[in-house]
Amino acid sequence: MVKYVCYIGMGSNVPEAAAILEAARQGLAALCDDEVRFSSPVATEPIDFPWPARFINQVARLTTAMKPKALKASLKRLEREAGRQRGDKQRGVVRLDLDLLAVDGEILRPADWQRSYIQQGVAEL
Repeated sequence: MVKYVCYIGMGSNVPEAAAILEAARQGLAALCDDEVRFSSPVATEPIDFPWPARFINQVARLTTAMKPKALKASLKRLEREAGRQRGDKQRGVVRLDLDLLAVDGEILRPADWQRSYIQQGVAEL
């Protein structure tokens, strides 16, 4: 069975971000086959986002047999389960954002990968 090592960026900018990220950690743990680890959450200023609400971000590293396309679909499902709705981002609300950043060393989102809080989280893991 092929297994993929994946890095996922996690973030939320709502008052209940800590609880939302905890639920996301549990959801991600259910997707992995062997190991899942999470960096420490960090508060960050919004980047390329016109609203002032600070984000809580962290990075997940997991091993899964899910192919990247299926994993992305599962991440979108977890976002919806957290209450994310179409149009929220245009109103400055990011209940939960889960981005597949890298799979088996291939960087899928280079601009995100270079952000300091992502690099800090990856180094911690």
